[in-house]
Amino acid sequence: MLKEISIKNFAIIERLSVNFETGMTVLTGETGAGKSIIIDAVGLLAGGRGSQHFIRTGANKSVLQGLFQVPKGGLTEQKLDEYGIDHSDDNVILQRELYRNGRNICRINGMLVNTNTLKQVGETLVDIYGQNEHQLLMQSDQHLHLLDEFVGNQIKPVLQKYQSKYTEYLKLKKQLENKNQNEKEWAQRLDMLKYQVDEIEKAELTNGEEEELISEKDRLNNFQTINESLSNGLNNIEGNETVSPLDMIGEAMSSIEDIERLDDDFKKISENIKGAYYMLQDATGEISNQLDSLEFDENRLNEVQSRLNTIFELKHKYGDSIGQILQYFEKISRELHEMEIEENTGNDLEKNLADCVLQLNKLGKKLKSIRHDGAQKLKAEIHQQLADLYMDKTEFEVRFSSLSKDTFNRFGIENVEFYIRTNPGESMQPLSKIASGGELSRIMLALKTIFSKLQGITSIIFDEVDTGVSGRVAQAIADKIHGISIQSQALCITHLPQVAAMADHQYYISKHIDKEHRTETTIKLIKGEARVNELARMLAGTTVTKLTLEHAQELLKLADKEKETNV
Repeated sequence: MLKEISIKNFAIIERLSVNFETGMTVLTGETGAGKSIIIDAVGLLAGGRGSQHFIRTGANKSVLQGLFQVPKGGLTEQKLDEYGIDHSDDNVILQRELYRNGRNICRINGMLVNTNTLKQVGETLVDIYGQNEHQLLMQSDQHLHLLDEFVGNQIKPVLQKYQSKYTEYLKLKKQLENKNQNEKEWAQRLDMLKYQVDEIEKAELTNGEEEELISEKDRLNNFQTINESLSNGLNNIEGNETVSPLDMIGEAMSSIEDIERLDDDFKKISENIKGAYYMLQDATGEISNQLDSLEFDENRLNEVQSRLNTIFELKHKYGDSIGQILQYFEKISRELHEMEIEENTGNDLEKNLADCVLQLNKLGKKLKSIRHDGAQKLKAEIHQQLADLYMDKTEFEVRFSSLSKDTFNRFGIENVEFYIRTNPGESMQPLSKIASGGELSRIMLALKTIFSKLQGITSIIFDEVDTGVSGRVAQAIADKIHGISIQSQALCITHLPQVAAMADHQYYISKHIDKEHRTETTIKLIKGEARVNELARMLAGTTVTKLTLEHAQELLKLADKEKETNV
C-alpha cells in the first residue's frame, strides 16, 4: 500500500506531503484544484512517462518520493530480488527527479535504476485506472492473460508444460528449416571444418615451439662461427703452456690476500680479484661444456626448417601466432562437434518435430478445456458484478478463435477476446468497441472487483471512473470500490458525494493564489463537520442549505451501514 507521498515543484504543487491509510481514501475538491496532479505524481513514481512540462514554472527540477508497504514474499519482493535491490524490511521507497535539461534520475530504496526497472517494480505496487485509461481491457491480446489469472492455479502447471514444449518446438523447427534451406552450404562448411581441424591437429603445435625452433636454427646455421668464438675465448683465458692468464690472475689474488688485513681498501681489491677469478673459472667450464656438446647436424637443420615452414603456412591461414592458431582450433572443433551431432541426428529432426507437434496439440487441448470451463465461471461472475452496477441487461462472454491446424503460439492453440452487449437486441461487440465512458467504467469496475483479488497489487487508484453516472449507479460504484478496498488499498478521485461518503478517509484538495501571485495546491484530511460540509458542497454546488447538510449527514450514516455489510 502507498503510505506516504512527497511532491516538490510538480505542476502547480510547490510542496506537498500526505500520508495514506489502508481501506478506501477519496480525494475531493473543486475542478482544477490539483487532484489528478497528485495521481499523475504517483503514476510517474510507478514508472510512467516523464516530461519537463511537469516541472513547476520557475523551478529547475521536480522531486517525487513515495513510501510503499509490501507483503512478504509478494510480487514486489520477487522483482526487487530479480534486479538485486536491497529490501531489508517491508518498506519500498521510490524516488524520481525530473530536470529541465531532460535528465531523469530514478531510485528504488536508494539504488539508482533506469525507468524500465522503476516501471517493472512500480507495476507491482500500484495500478492506476482513469476515465480514459482502460488499456488492459481495451487490448484484446491481454484478455487471455486475464482469463488465465482468473482460472489461477488450475492452469499454471499445464501452461508451464506447454510453454516448455513450445520452446522445444521452435528450436526443432528452426533446426529443420536451417538444414533444408542451407543444406549445400551446411555440407560445404562441414567439409571445410573437417579439413581445417585435421590439418591443425596433425601439426601437433605447442605454445613456445616456434621460438625454440628459431633459436635452434640460428645455432645450426652459425655452427662454424660459434665453434671458433668459443675456442678462441677458451684459449685466451687458459693461455698456452708458458703463459696462463687465469693462473696470472690467481697469483695476483694470492699477492693481494697477503695485505688485505691491513686496510679495508686492500680487502675490497682482494674481493674483486677473487670474484673475477672464480667467474672466469666458471666461464671456462661452461665454454668447455658447450664445445663438447657442439656438433653440426645437417639433417636436424633440415627438420627444423621444415617444421618452421609448416608453422608459417598455418599462421598464414589461421592466425598470427601458434596461440591464435590453437584458439581458432578450439573454436572450429566445437563447431564441428555440434555440426556432427546435428548431422547424426538430422534424420531424426522430422520425427522429433512431429512428436513435438502431437504433444503440443495434446497440451493445447487441455489448456482449451480448462479455459472454456473458466470462461463460463468468469461470465457468471461478471454478470453478477454488472447486475450489482445496474447493468443486469448487459451480456458478457469470452470468445475463442482457434489457430490453424498444427499452428501454435506461446500460450496455446486459441486466441481469446472479451465480447459484450450492453443493450438487448444489439449484436455482441468486442469490448474495445464499447463507446460509452460510463458503461466502460462500470465494466472495468466489475472486472477489477474480480481480478484485484488475483493480481496481488496492494494499491489501486481510480481517477474519476465514476464520470457520467449518478443516482443509484453512483452508489453501486461506491460500494464496489469500497469492496475492492477490503482486498487492496483504494485511492479514488471523485465528484460524486455517494462515492465520497463510502470512503474510510477523505482529503480535500484546494488551490489558492499566494502573495507572489502563484497558484498553489494544498491537501487536508477532513473529518466530522468539515467532511459533512464538503459532502454538502458536492451535493448542492455553490449554495449549501440546512437541508443539504442533513442530506450529507444521512449519506455518511447510510455509508457506515453499507460498509458493515461489506466486511
